[in-house]
Amino acid sequence: MLEFLSEYGLFLAKSITVVAAALIIMAAAVANTMKQKKDDKGSITVTHLNKEIEHLRDEIKHVVEDAQTLKVAAKAEKKKQKLEKKAKKKSAKSPEGESEERKRIYVIDFDGDPKASQVEELRQSITAILAMVRKECDEVLLRLESPGGMVHAYGLAASQLHRIRNKDIPLTICVDKVAASGGYMMACVASRLIAAPFAYIGSIGVLVQMPNFNRLLKENNVDFELVTAGEHKRTLTMFGENTDKGRQKMSEDVQEVHELFKGFIHEARPNMDINALATGETWQGSRAHELGLVDAIGTSDEIIIDACETADVYHVVYEKKKKLADKLGGLLESALDNTLLRWLQRSGNKDEIIS
Repeated sequence: MLEFLSEYGLFLAKSITVVAAALIIMAAAVANTMKQKKDDKGSITVTHLNKEIEHLRDEIKHVVEDAQTLKVAAKAEKKKQKLEKKAKKKSAKSPEGESEERKRIYVIDFDGDPKASQVEELRQSITAILAMVRKECDEVLLRLESPGGMVHAYGLAASQLHRIRNKDIPLTICVDKVAASGGYMMACVASRLIAAPFAYIGSIGVLVQMPNFNRLLKENNVDFELVTAGEHKRTLTMFGENTDKGRQKMSEDVQEVHELFKGFIHEARPNMDINALATGETWQGSRAHELGLVDAIGTSDEIIIDACETADVYHVVYEKKKKLADKLGGLLESALDNTLLRWLQRSGNKDEIIS
């Protein structure tokens, strides 16, 4: 009897702990949601990349150089900063002083997924930059990574980049890994497009794919009803029986989008043989350069480090405040992804996994 009571008490304590933890999480989520409604705005973070690079350089210097060399270098740097400060003061007092200021390059990032989810961050970053940019001397650099996705989402993303070009501000786009399909649509807006040697570029094509469960439903005696108004309101469906007429209409729609895509690329890069290249193929950076899909070969790191020699380079990031539920969901998704990856690595041949 005592053993039973002990086990029951332990079970009860565990249950209360689990319920209490769940209630705390729910309360925190509700409080966070209420706070989010009051302040749903994100924030802009600006990092001076020149200083970051200088900091990295100085850290190495303090290890590899002797004390005397460091002392001389520090003295020279102090003198240089003093002269620059004096020159800046003099320039500010001059009527032409503004034109003598160093060029500013604003760096923004776009890491695309199928829904181009970062469009809102891109929009806000561009809005902030356009409020500060000086047309006569400043530039914008976008580090772009995207395999493409939904047409309307990437069309909006490309339109955001056009806001920069419409202001006659130079826009350099760097692709270190991939700019394909909708990602390449964005990349083409650049006044200068640079790709790493092994980056994947192109995929100027359109596709629509969906499963159809109609035969499975029939085998299990499940009826599916679809009521529409308009001849082409629904062409293909996942659960109904698709017709040749519906397939033909969908094929025509896909072809029309492809023609719009080709027209967009041709307008942005008129020297490309668009009919020969709009096959849905991708090419690695070096070959893409030969075919005219990009303007030069290089990495974003090279471009930024070189730019720091003659300009002030600022990394601009707009961050939306995430709700607690979104953060927990993201952590859970990441944990599941990592667990699956580890399971695949342990269960399969390591030689078969290519990254």
